[in-house]
Amino acid sequence: MTDYTPWPAEFADNYRQKGYWRDEPLFQMLTEQASVRPDAVAVICGERQFSYGQLDVASTALALRLLDAGLSAGDHAVVQLPNRAEFYITFFALLKAGIRPVNALYNHRALEMGAYVDQLQPALLIAARAHPLFGDGVFEAQLRAASPGLHLCLYLDDAGDACNLQAWMRPHADTNRKLPQIDASDVAFFQLSGGSTGTPKLIPRTHNDYEYSVRASADICALTPDTRFLCALPAPHNYVLSSPGALGVFMAGGSVVLADSPDPTLCFDVMARHSVTMAALVPSAVGLWVEAARAGMPVPKSLGVVQVGGASFAETLARQVPEILGCKLQQVFGMAEGLVNYTRHGDSAERVFTTQGRPISADDEVQVRDSAGNQCAPGETGQLWVRGPYTIRGYYRSAEHNASAFDGQGFYHSGDLVQRDADGYLRVVGRVKDQINRGGEKIAAEEVEALILRHPDVISAALLAQPDSRLGEKGCAVLVVRKAIRPVELRRHLIGQGVAEYKLPDRFVFIDEMPLTAVGKIDKRRLRSTVFAEN
Repeated sequence: MTDYTPWPAEFADNYRQKGYWRDEPLFQMLTEQASVRPDAVAVICGERQFSYGQLDVASTALALRLLDAGLSAGDHAVVQLPNRAEFYITFFALLKAGIRPVNALYNHRALEMGAYVDQLQPALLIAARAHPLFGDGVFEAQLRAASPGLHLCLYLDDAGDACNLQAWMRPHADTNRKLPQIDASDVAFFQLSGGSTGTPKLIPRTHNDYEYSVRASADICALTPDTRFLCALPAPHNYVLSSPGALGVFMAGGSVVLADSPDPTLCFDVMARHSVTMAALVPSAVGLWVEAARAGMPVPKSLGVVQVGGASFAETLARQVPEILGCKLQQVFGMAEGLVNYTRHGDSAERVFTTQGRPISADDEVQVRDSAGNQCAPGETGQLWVRGPYTIRGYYRSAEHNASAFDGQGFYHSGDLVQRDADGYLRVVGRVKDQINRGGEKIAAEEVEALILRHPDVISAALLAQPDSRLGEKGCAVLVVRKAIRPVELRRHLIGQGVAEYKLPDRFVFIDEMPLTAVGKIDKRRLRSTVFAEN
């Protein structure tokens, strides 16, 4: 494929020689488990259970039917499914068919979905009839108009077999049919960036780089066939998909237990019923679990490890995980673009409570640079730059953004402000990027500001990250307006443009004049000191 930036040949050769890249398709983990232990439970979804054999048969059937319908390897798909077993069946089916999906989060709305379709021009849409966008066919018609090549739409729980996703997963009549040969150096699928610009960036992940990341993660996290992993965050999220996530569990032959949300009232019961041993959470969910446990809700005794990632994690809350939840803590710091860090199970308590871990690979080249580009000494705060065997070399069809996000040597600038100790452990202390991290959901300030400015009575807008004890950060919109506007009207204005609910500002502040920099831009530093000093 030519629509992504490949690793230079000398790097690719080195990664193969060191065994990082095995030139195996990403779905091979499933076919291997289905071959050696077909009856083992792979997914628990409510009252339903799916074995590895069933997952393999259903995904192959869907892959073959998609190919029968005229799709082919290299085509694109946009997928939006809830935390259901069908998400994993669909994901593996598309990998087997060579169709490259982007997996949208279920809380994404018209704005985000439209952007993915515009960028990928997909031939296939897979979604859920229960989602507000797809109940009546109106939004589907809009997407077809935006992507003329979109000729097949399948829906979870559709009323008729023709477009019913589950019907397409029934065993295929031609059991001897060959699937396409997959080149593991090609793009397997697209991940979503939590970037700070208004346009969503798509991250091309190859079979080789993602398989290595999952394999190394599963090894570091000591996953086994006895692992029962709770997936209560959105299943497509890079964190719970691959760090080590569901794919790591599948690689180890364990079981993934699905839940609709991390609400402790739901999750504690699910974990107890299915003897869950491991859960992955964002800090805001940890806070809820700790409060529930303090209030007397019994934490399942089977729970051995809670992973925490996706947002800044306060040391005071970190220390409460073993104390209140009665399990080990593992901190995770990663990005959909590649680099993943873990605290190790043998690390000291201080290291686990106060750092976000160290990288997966000996060939993760991590640099901490100051604003002039010079490397910082251990313990100094600087900007994170990285390259390695599973960190991308460029976003999908985004030459202008790539020019600033990557340097001439292929290092990726994540926008994180970090400190690194002498042993390579990282502590995340902030971000260069202008974005809000609301409980692990990244909100691009520029995107929301542009939407607010579409309101006829708004003169100028700035979205700020306001510290919050539960979510880490909340969105605070500071506005200059022509006449008085109620916050509820502004929220209605944003909802009407199809924005995801988590991107709605939690607070609106109205001022008479924006402070500006010398070049006429809104001075957010001064704005923060003024707005938050008044509280």
